Amino acid sequence: MVKINKIYTKSGDAGKTHMVGGSMIEKQSLKMCCVGELDELNAHLGLVRTKIELSEYRPNIVSIMAKIQNDLFDIGAYIATESGDEYRTKLDFINETHISFLENAIDEMVDVVPELKSFVLPGGSELNAFLHIARAVCRRVERNLWALKSVETDLSSNTLIYVNRLSDLLFALSRYFIIIADKKEYLWKVGGAENN
Repeated sequence: MVKINKIYTKSGDAGKTHMVGGSMIEKQSLKMCCVGELDELNAHLGLVRTKIELSEYRPNIVSIMAKIQNDLFDIGAYIATESGDEYRTKLDFINETHISFLENAIDEMVDVVPELKSFVLPGGSELNAFLHIARAVCRRVERNLWALKSVETDLSSNTLIYVNRLSDLLFALSRYFIIIADKKEYLWKVGGAENN
């Protein structure tokens, strides 16, 4: 188990932070940006999960969100380990089973919602809007992970696929919650200002 006895350590006051394994790295490095964005995504999902727990619509979705939050923490620890470090392989938890888990959840959501005939705009319900924010952050995480992979070629492909599927799931969930709440989706109308 991890033990955290102090909130502040002062070790980051000079613009560097510890990686998993103990080595130091610049806080503004691409690697640490990815770790920070994964943390940001997880925070958004914590809000979404809490909103779902408080709603009447929460069959198995709360447990799906709990698993995803844990997976994202695993990915953050993996990314925060130095490329080539043998400990990194021990933290490489994301595999095809994790990806299939997301794909099955996507299929489950898509079965409930009508076919899309237009791009959708975020909003229409609080959960929809929060899920779209999380989706947009997830896309940013994915872009920066691909940038990191161009530098760290040993970065796991499964991690990148997982994050891509996660953004798809967040989109599917945003539509799912609009439909089961019997709300109207905001649809994109090319060149039109009215979206109802």
